[in-house]
Amino acid sequence: MKSYWQMSAQKEIKEKKLKVLEKDIETDVCIIGGGLSGISTAYYLKKADKDIKIVVLEKDNVCSHTSGHTTGKVTSQHGLFYNYLIQSQGEEYAKKYLEANEKAIDNIELNSKIENIDCDFKRESCFVFTRTETDIEKIQKEFQSVKKLGKEVNLKKEIKLPISDMKCAIEFKNQAKFHPIKYALGLCNSIIKEGGEIFENSKVIDIIKENNSYIVCTEKNKVKAKYVVMATRYPIKVFPGYYFLKMYQSSSYAIVADTKTEIMDGMYISSDIPTISFRTIQEGNKKLLLVVGYDYKTGKQELDDGFRSLEELVCSMYPDAKIINKWISEDCITLDKIPYIGEFSKLTPNMYVITGFNKWGITSSDIAANIVTDEILNKEKLKDKNNIYSDLFRATRIEPIKNREEVKNMIKEATESIIVKRIEGVENPICTHLGCELSYNPTEDTWDCPCHGSRFTRDGISIESPSVKNLKDKNIDAEEDY
Repeated sequence: MKSYWQMSAQKEIKEKKLKVLEKDIETDVCIIGGGLSGISTAYYLKKADKDIKIVVLEKDNVCSHTSGHTTGKVTSQHGLFYNYLIQSQGEEYAKKYLEANEKAIDNIELNSKIENIDCDFKRESCFVFTRTETDIEKIQKEFQSVKKLGKEVNLKKEIKLPISDMKCAIEFKNQAKFHPIKYALGLCNSIIKEGGEIFENSKVIDIIKENNSYIVCTEKNKVKAKYVVMATRYPIKVFPGYYFLKMYQSSSYAIVADTKTEIMDGMYISSDIPTISFRTIQEGNKKLLLVVGYDYKTGKQELDDGFRSLEELVCSMYPDAKIINKWISEDCITLDKIPYIGEFSKLTPNMYVITGFNKWGITSSDIAANIVTDEILNKEKLKDKNNIYSDLFRATRIEPIKNREEVKNMIKEATESIIVKRIEGVENPICTHLGCELSYNPTEDTWDCPCHGSRFTRDGISIESPSVKNLKDKNIDAEEDY
């Protein structure tokens, strides 16, 4: 299912004409993944050092996966998050996290202006609201926590969202929204103009360490690089990072509706379960409504039809609404709700990972791109200086594994999928990532992995990481990491 962003950017996508990797090449930095994280990293590297050689490898098209299926909200308001962050990491940590995300909003706006990117960037307020009495106290605590961090914030009893039983909401002013694919394509133009190379339909199937370099293998060719950045949503390298023990993948339903009724301004997300997100899209002289929600762990659908549930909600708000687009989005959820950005492992120098955005990947991708850019350039210039936010997101941290209950649940689910179902004689296909039993997803006609979120077409073609091999391949990816 193509998203609204993909459908509405078809002209720009056709015009960009990115090529396929057709020969072995050598570069300074090889970035795997052509989403916002990978493209932004390439952009910042070339802006900081015009002489550095950059290659981006994307298995399909730029922003055709997570980045092209997002809400397009550019915000530091990540649900009711800052009270949790203060309690779990401390006030100083929470303040820097907020500061990093606020800076990312400014960066994206500045990049759009500098590169003259028409990506519908617009500043608006964001709201987290509740319809339940039990969450009122949570919103009040979040309000006090955010104020303590120095952010301008308001507590509201009424909002413009036409939804019944609204109890209260917290408002972040001066946030933003944009068209993610148009923004990414604008950055691509700058990267190519500065001498960087971006290859589409160039799927990476392996990364091999060779002396002081890495050999990044696509299905037909190889790229030799000093530095490798995995920006593939879920890392395609299994060991020694062990990220499959530190996060899982979650999917959400998304629909876009057209209505003759005037649609509200602002961006909204509920604190209640199921979490529902709302924003408007300006299309010519009219507004469309984008609604996303009904999260489920990938491979374990709990709703017969999440699309229908969203449609019923939209029609209760706007009775004349007509659904014009729908899709499913997917992202990685970390156990401590903080992204993994930086060095992939202590055993793999000069290899970086960007993952675990917890469905807030727009600002997080900009933060990640700046952190990885600074780390690579500081190594090149032999400087012992880190990005001021790098320690917040350190990918090699072990704290998430201390969440014993969640780790135990993940191991239990994987064990049941790998061992128990086989003993019971279940004949579903086996994931080529770590050998888990796949579940059939009738909504998208795909085979989905309940362990780590890989997805395959009905014919067995790998379409979502961490798997890189198709089902017809006998070996699993992890065997090559031992």
